[in-house]
Amino acid sequence: MAASEITPEEQAELDKALYDALNPLATALRSRETGLSADRMWDADPVEVALSVLAAWKVVDGEVKRLTERAAVTAGSYGASYEQLGAVWGITRQGARKKWPDAVSRPAPVTAGRSTLALFGGVAELVQSPSGGWDWTGRGADGAPGAGAEGAPYATAEEAAAHAGAFLKEHATDIDDRS
Repeated sequence: MAASEITPEEQAELDKALYDALNPLATALRSRETGLSADRMWDADPVEVALSVLAAWKVVDGEVKRLTERAAVTAGSYGASYEQLGAVWGITRQGARKKWPDAVSRPAPVTAGRSTLALFGGVAELVQSPSGGWDWTGRGADGAPGAGAEGAPYATAEEAAAHAGAFLKEHATDIDDRS
């Protein structure tokens, strides 16, 4: 059984919890739609009653999608990649990017000769040398200083940013340490 699969017992508990949460919502929607009191609102054609329940599930589905997106954005804000989000959701990296386009922030491409990269609580500065190569210096969230490979500038700003980002990730501090 995969970690995200649930046992039959957990499925039964989840079903009960969802039905318990759905019932008041379905009752409220049905009451508003029909104008009937709570004790009479289910006295109707079974098709109408079933459609009221379906309408309540639609509301729940929308809320689950909203909360799912919030969870993806939260994971992305802590450094999760689209590849990781997709793996958890059972889709590809591209599928995760399409599903939650704003979940993972990307540093803006560098077009000038200098740019700042702030990730994982640290900061790095990317600098273009007169020869056209790129380098970086920075300080991780844990206070550790870092710099690109001495004497070997990177060919592109993106390559320097990738190395700087890896350093910043390596020197991130735990959330509990940021008090």
